[in-house]
Amino acid sequence: MANPTGQEMREAVAVVAERLGYGKLYDRLVRLNAFVSRRRPPTPAILADRLYNLSGGLRRNVPATIAFHTVWAEAVGRAIGEDLDKTLEGIAERINATLTPDEHAIQPDKHADLAAALDEYERALVGVVGPVAARLDMIMKAVPAVADTVRTRPLPAAAATGAPAPS
Repeated sequence: MANPTGQEMREAVAVVAERLGYGKLYDRLVRLNAFVSRRRPPTPAILADRLYNLSGGLRRNVPATIAFHTVWAEAVGRAIGEDLDKTLEGIAERINATLTPDEHAIQPDKHADLAAALDEYERALVGVVGPVAARLDMIMKAVPAVADTVRTRPLPAAAATGAPAPS
């Protein structure tokens, strides 16, 4: 799995804070033992930086990493129903088929297949969770080579999908 950049982590925390409320998000993270201190940072961006530092950019298997993934799943993942989840799994298999056997790179002749599968995956997800959350979810679930490709793509417009506006 790819790990978010510091800016992507700030965006992800902002998405969760918008959906749950900042106070509830922080309280939930404290209950999940992400932090020892109960002193709440003044903004979601500062909270995101703290989470990013404690978790090593979500690379380390520590309570902060587990807590963030838990609240992300609660705030964003629950919007994805069982039918859509099965559809996304099928598209993910097509995305994985474009990778080299070691999953460190994209096969040279598969870039068009990857772009088509990413378009389909993104369209399906944007309609449910919105463009920013969809992009961040894709990055966090992808292997680094695919995440780098996702990062270079323009953010889809929410108006065309009827999804919530980007946060």
